[in-house]
Amino acid sequence: MSTWFTERGIPMADSQSLRLVLGTAGVHDHLTQYVAQILNHKGYDDVSPAMLNFLSTLDCGVNYGSEIARRLNVSRQMVAKTVKELCQAGYLEQVQIKGNQKQILFTTSGEQLMSDVRTLLAQLDKVLCEEIGETALDEAIAILDAIQFVVSTELQTRSK
Repeated sequence: MSTWFTERGIPMADSQSLRLVLGTAGVHDHLTQYVAQILNHKGYDDVSPAMLNFLSTLDCGVNYGSEIARRLNVSRQMVAKTVKELCQAGYLEQVQIKGNQKQILFTTSGEQLMSDVRTLLAQLDKVLCEEIGETALDEAIAILDAIQFVVSTELQTRSK
């Protein structure tokens, strides 16, 4: 492990985990920008990377604001605001059930949007396989899954 020092003499250890975080964040950002840009050209004028990030966390069936907030680690108010915007855009709908609880569902337009997203990603798969090879892509995915498992296990161990 190498270390460098700030101008104030504070040590900063080199970290492959930091490079991994920055690298995967960069891939994520570029993928969502790529998809949003193509969708904008296809007529989805209101689609943004942030919107795609939010929608990608939803199940195709019934969703609830409290579950979404937990999954995203954000407030229920933030989820409610975003869901309201997505309802106005026509991608989601809320259905009142018992009490104050509301089900959050994709509309037909929302399902079509997510179908188009998945089609674009499948097309990108072909480009990635041509550029880096299908085996390399499969290996990268397997390695990321393994890293996620190790970090999740470590998190669970440390929280005990």
